[in-house]
Amino acid sequence: MLNTLNAFFPIRYTVMGLSVFALLLSVFSLLVFGVGIGSFVVAAALVGVGTHDLRQTKRSILRNYPIIGHLRFMLEFVRPEIRQYFIESDNEATPFSRSQRSLVYQRAKGEPDKRPFGTQLDVHAEGYEWVNHSVVPTKIASHDFRITIGEGTTQPYSASVFNISAMSFGALSANAILALNKGAQRGNFAHDTGEGSISAHHRVHGGDLIWEVASGYFGCRHADGSFNPEAFTVNAHDPQVKMVELKLSQGAKPGHGGMLPGPKVTPEIAQARGVPVGVDCISPAAHSAFSTPLEMMQFIARLRELSGGKPTGIKLCIGHPWEWFAMVKAMLESGITPDFIVVDGAEGGTGAAPLEFTDHVGAPVQEGLLLVHNTLRGAGLRERIKIGVAGKVVSAFDIARLMALGADWCNSARGFMFALGCIQAQHCHTGHCPTGVTTQDPLRQQSLVVPDKAERVYHFHQQTLFALKEIVQAVGVWHPNDITADHIVRRARDNKVQPLSQLMLTQLPNGALLRPTTDALPRIYQQFWPRAVASSFALVGA
Repeated sequence: MLNTLNAFFPIRYTVMGLSVFALLLSVFSLLVFGVGIGSFVVAAALVGVGTHDLRQTKRSILRNYPIIGHLRFMLEFVRPEIRQYFIESDNEATPFSRSQRSLVYQRAKGEPDKRPFGTQLDVHAEGYEWVNHSVVPTKIASHDFRITIGEGTTQPYSASVFNISAMSFGALSANAILALNKGAQRGNFAHDTGEGSISAHHRVHGGDLIWEVASGYFGCRHADGSFNPEAFTVNAHDPQVKMVELKLSQGAKPGHGGMLPGPKVTPEIAQARGVPVGVDCISPAAHSAFSTPLEMMQFIARLRELSGGKPTGIKLCIGHPWEWFAMVKAMLESGITPDFIVVDGAEGGTGAAPLEFTDHVGAPVQEGLLLVHNTLRGAGLRERIKIGVAGKVVSAFDIARLMALGADWCNSARGFMFALGCIQAQHCHTGHCPTGVTTQDPLRQQSLVVPDKAERVYHFHQQTLFALKEIVQAVGVWHPNDITADHIVRRARDNKVQPLSQLMLTQLPNGALLRPTTDALPRIYQQFWPRAVASSFALVGA
């Protein structure tokens, strides 16, 4: 009964409805009894505010919660201490996460991101990091930093160093997808589809797409869930698709798989994924198209050929190191290499995942990146493969730091969600997202006005890259890829200050893994590299 009532008149509109009722009652009282002018003025004012809230396009909260939504912004206006305890998310309630979200909001809205009274971080705390600057800074003409991915293919892609990470239609609303892609189109950067494939909403504005193909083969599957090369070819040849990304695992829940319950499989979602309407949509934990590292390389080569020569790569969260080593050995043995590898950190993930997987499964982005970068260097393959990373990347410093550790570009999910208006209400999995970002409820997602939020997506991207340019200039180099681990400094234990190049292995000698012995290499290579084989993901001698 309550659900039926809520569908007809959402409960969140209750205050607006009561205000309208009070206005009608006060009009009646004035006309019949000649009293109630005060009530009329108050009710009229509330109805006026509510009507304005429903019609304005800047704030999704007010469109979804007319009148009462102003309470949040009233609390935002008062001192930071009050804001900390009353309106911030408790799950990630750290000063740094709040600072990040505030930074995104400011840049997305085109507001000044300058802040008085110095840093809010404890610069004397263990783990504090900074980038050293030069007394002879450079002067760079453009903040549009780009790299070329797939230089050996027939259709290489000139990519921005900052792009939208994988988020599927179904996890995000139609309006969120529309706004993200429109912002990407205007800013000339890439929008990863997520494993939910390419929906009609991805195609409206023509922004560059990275098509993620996962274990469910959505958008390129037979009825039994196996890979369909004909369907893949049709989608991959779309000029809007610039790269193909084979997802092995994701940071939020690596090795888990997933299921979209049947009631949530709408006709739109079913059409995009190539699955039946109203039937549970399964994402298996593992691929069925290959079972060994060599077969995986052959499948990558097949996808590249079927796509017409577009850059084709893999995305994974690093797990067992010997499985990653087996992939590299398969590259060496077959001569087939992916054009790119996206390392997804276990700390990332914007959607719902089991708590244990969120907190304790998979390698964080820094450790995963270092292992991938150094293994490719040791195998003599680093120059042939570009590396992207994702995992709580929000600020220009995040980008500079990860590129210093070996990444060629960065992806962000939560940053662009913040740009859309996400307030981390953490109702992503319930369908009750208050800002219309992660819901399929047609009324709730109407609060997300596409033209306005697309502008915010564009501005967040532009302002972040502009800030990155200022960091690059301050360091005294010409491109973020010129920043190295020697430039980034960390305060370690006992107040010792060291560059990251001294704290962690960031440059394994080129070709070191091709030598007869690994005795001089870090223990992880001594222990697992000799026992990894291209023909199996299993550890030899285990």
